[in-house]
Amino acid sequence: MQFPESWLREFCNPPLTTQQLADTLTMAGLEVEELEPVAPPFTMIVVGEIKEAVQHPNADRLRVCQVDVGQGSLLNSVCGAPNARVGIRVPCAMVGAELPPGEDGKPFLIKVGKLRGVESQGMLCSAKELKIADDHGGLLELPLDAPLGQDIRQYLNLDDTLMTLKLTPNLAHCLSVYGIAREVAALTGAPLKAPTFPVVTSQISDKLAVKVHAKDLCGRFSGRVVKRVNTKAQTPQWMVDRLARCGQRSVSPLVDISNYVMFEFGRPSHIFDLDKIHGGLQVRWGQAGETLKLLNGNTVTLDDKVGVIADDRQVESLAGIMGGDATAVSDGTQNIYIEAAFWWPTSIAGRSRRFNFSTDAGHRFERGVDPQFTVEHIERITQLVLDICGTPETQVGPIDDQILNLPAIKPVTLRVARAVKVIGMPLTQQQCADALRGLGLQVAEGEGTVTVTPPSFRFDLQIEEDLIEEVARMVGYNNLPTTPPLAPITAKVRPETERSPSAVRRAVAALGYQETINYSFVEESWEKELVGNTSPIRLLNPIASHMSVMRSSLIGSLLQVVKFNADRKADRVRVFELGRVFLRDATVPESDATVQGFDQPMRVAGMAWGPVDALGWQGKARNVDFYDVKADVEKLLAPFKAQFVVAEHPALHPGRSAQVLMDGVVIGHVGELHPRCRQVWELPHAPVLFELDLEAVTRRPVPVAQPVAKVQAVERDIAVIVAESVTHDQLLGAIHSAPTQGLLRDAVMFDIYRPKTEGAGGLAAGEKSLAVRLTLHNDEATLTDAQIDAAMNVIMAQLTQEVAARLRG
Repeated sequence: MQFPESWLREFCNPPLTTQQLADTLTMAGLEVEELEPVAPPFTMIVVGEIKEAVQHPNADRLRVCQVDVGQGSLLNSVCGAPNARVGIRVPCAMVGAELPPGEDGKPFLIKVGKLRGVESQGMLCSAKELKIADDHGGLLELPLDAPLGQDIRQYLNLDDTLMTLKLTPNLAHCLSVYGIAREVAALTGAPLKAPTFPVVTSQISDKLAVKVHAKDLCGRFSGRVVKRVNTKAQTPQWMVDRLARCGQRSVSPLVDISNYVMFEFGRPSHIFDLDKIHGGLQVRWGQAGETLKLLNGNTVTLDDKVGVIADDRQVESLAGIMGGDATAVSDGTQNIYIEAAFWWPTSIAGRSRRFNFSTDAGHRFERGVDPQFTVEHIERITQLVLDICGTPETQVGPIDDQILNLPAIKPVTLRVARAVKVIGMPLTQQQCADALRGLGLQVAEGEGTVTVTPPSFRFDLQIEEDLIEEVARMVGYNNLPTTPPLAPITAKVRPETERSPSAVRRAVAALGYQETINYSFVEESWEKELVGNTSPIRLLNPIASHMSVMRSSLIGSLLQVVKFNADRKADRVRVFELGRVFLRDATVPESDATVQGFDQPMRVAGMAWGPVDALGWQGKARNVDFYDVKADVEKLLAPFKAQFVVAEHPALHPGRSAQVLMDGVVIGHVGELHPRCRQVWELPHAPVLFELDLEAVTRRPVPVAQPVAKVQAVERDIAVIVAESVTHDQLLGAIHSAPTQGLLRDAVMFDIYRPKTEGAGGLAAGEKSLAVRLTLHNDEATLTDAQIDAAMNVIMAQLTQEVAARLRG
């Protein structure tokens, strides 16, 4: 929230500098995010009046003006502004004046000079030249009663500071200048100027019939008819300036008055054109299919979850958020209806987000607006309407106030001992009571307790902890003692058999992948198509319609990243994510770290798309395939050796995917994206991915020293013919299971041969040849030919027995 410091000091003016005031508010939980001067420094600029303006003799776009600055003699000033004319009062920079710095950062000095042969004794200024606005319309025109010769800084109150507060949602009572002043008075002890709301005398008995049908939407509705107002009147400059310094542009007198009272007292209100209302008003929930054209020009479709104000024909306003275009006041408006209501916060919260916009009114109502002062605030609005738009014919009707369903005020008790324990400093009951009384709260003391009856504007005071926070704020966070921890702090040593998630991240990054961080909320269709999860965990209040369920796999998140890059013409993508997934599991108990019925394991997943290597001179690029990513998985799990077993997965190609097993336990999958998914995601070629349980990846063996071999190992190559159905794992499994008395140390398949024609190479139809290099070694002595032949024979016998292999001639 932004506001000028001078307005705040009209309600409460403590003997503090601007910075001290900002520090006091910040340390009380009202963070002052920014302090900005209303205008940059400049000097010797005064109010002047143009007495004469004639055409420059040597320039078509210049005028020679005679300017009265209250010093007796007139100044000669050459001006090129299109609105320079006789009779207006404008800022005039005297000779010797210093204007705000330009783009070069240097101040602009005014000297006597000549423009096209005519002497100029000073300069007439625009708002842009003074850097108080971005107006390009010419000279800054001042009211005709502006005193000649007065310093413009003093006249426009430019020695002021804009304060921007960053308020948390529980500080709704500070969403107004008066609300902040109330806090300042409590913090500093400075007197608070309480506002008065004189009753405006009614001249007519006219009332607008209003029927509230939804008491869970509207708890109080107040309104008043005012007739024969002048909506063509001009908003006073003081109000325009204050609104601008609150970040609100001037629109029209009636709209400005409504906005002004909102910033002043935190009361959003609405002013209807009475003559555009058909019959009476109804306050109700919307109906499916109803539409409303809003003041911002948008047309929205309503349903029964949105509150509305309607007349006998149509919806006229979005309750507590924005008025409708049909009943908006305009220059032709003569009769108005002023409305101020209490809308239940739960009935307003989130509604603006549904229509992709937000308003100051909705921001306040969804946090809570005081229901007790609707009548007083209408009186304030009425008086401003009379002062600004009133005419001798203006007539005011009585206030129609309907009190229907206001929040119940429940006392809250604070235990002093509990406050001392939570805040961490010694406090007496008297200190707690005085702190709460200083906030204007009604306090009753008991034996070691303080009971507070919250006022109507404090929606946030509901439990004991709320009162403890208020006591801490009033005592001052900067006064809290610094207490060292009593328990010793010891670093937790990670077991040697486990590596950290950060180490896993570095390992995957070393393989050429870039880390991404994605939302845990995903589209429901991803769960069905990519994981086969027909019953995902739904969010009660999703932040967006396409993020309505919790993910049970990281595949969809990574696929979205690849798609995003591919749409932007990226030709090679390597991404990974280390994150949590969410699964239903009835065996999970409730604990400090778990939620009953839901498992939340960590996983690491990667996705590769595009060429294996970046474009280079080596030759034609080859797209990544299953074996490239399988090799990455093996490197990630090393020195453990994983087993890859053919298996199907909803997101993976049925012939190019496998389960990853470690010690016989499935720890993940690796494979190429299913052609169906590739087509849905409109990718020119399929990415290859892996997804593994992080717990399995973080395991690592403790290194054990091995002596250097004293004798040389022996290598033998064999080529065997097996059926096409025999897999790599089956072949190597048979070799390693042979009883070689520990002589076999390694086996690596290095060649596959499939004949192009039947009978070629001695292979029948449905057969293939696999070549394997065997490494034999004995730690004690060099192997003899007899030992080598015996080992090779038992290996061949085992292959023949398990996979029906025969040596290739």
